[in-house]
Amino acid sequence: MWQPEPDWLALPGGTGPSTVGVWRAAEGDRPVVIKRVAPPAPGDPVELADPAHAAYWRREADVLLTGLVTATPGLRSLPAAVEEDAEGVTIVREWVEDASLSGLFVAHALGRFAGCDLPRPQFLARDLLRDRLARTARTAGGWPTLARTSAADVASALWARREEFLDRLDALPPVPQHGDPTHQNVPGRLGDEALAVDWGTLGHGPVGGDLGYLALGTREEFDPLLEAYLMGLPDGVAHLDDVLLGARVTAVYTAMSRAEWALARVDGSDGPLESKFRHPAVAPYLRSLQRLFPHVEALLGW
Repeated sequence: MWQPEPDWLALPGGTGPSTVGVWRAAEGDRPVVIKRVAPPAPGDPVELADPAHAAYWRREADVLLTGLVTATPGLRSLPAAVEEDAEGVTIVREWVEDASLSGLFVAHALGRFAGCDLPRPQFLARDLLRDRLARTARTAGGWPTLARTSAADVASALWARREEFLDRLDALPPVPQHGDPTHQNVPGRLGDEALAVDWGTLGHGPVGGDLGYLALGTREEFDPLLEAYLMGLPDGVAHLDDVLLGARVTAVYTAMSRAEWALARVDGSDGPLESKFRHPAVAPYLRSLQRLFPHVEALLGW
């Protein structure tokens, strides 16, 4: 049976349904990160075995094996070793030092990446936000915890119109998309390029989608991030209105789902739900949602 070495240091994160764990280790004098993923077991969700689904279990390994993003503009990966055995896959990559990249630098990089000519192998994700909302519908029936807050009307209206907005995303120009461009997943740089890790959601999605995900976790406000993304996006890929819609829908629906998840985790503890809003496991998600209310109003026409 595969086991991590005793001297490996477990890292936070790595909570995906197929991730066994993530560790920091050393190969000689070189620090590395080791990630272990396992194939779906009997009884696991069927989407883990679907190469097109957002949750496909071995997408990151396939991305790195093919070298798909080692030379892409704006956003790229470092080379990695991928070792397969009967129980799963082990990915070994170089440790990327945190360069404290600004949100504006990353937004510009994402715009450049969105304009690249990325091949379309079968293992890339195709309907990232649709897949994520479908999982929310299946596991929770929507956003039931948010329905007990002051955002209940907003949550109800957005959930009822989710298919409409997903269809509008489908009509936007599709572009290469990292799918989870958080600070943790875009930690470093190499010259003018941002170095990204965790390519498990790489695929094609609506222009502006990555910008929407990025906007949820940056200090910078949305408008300068949008401007930086547009500066990086090559001419002719999409119009401003396309990028704005893609970013808005992605950011708003992702923020609502994250807030629902965070509140539901603490809902069973003592005290009314309102008393949990400042809980450290909840407050960041609610603050992110509050920042997006102008975009919620724009989507709903309020």
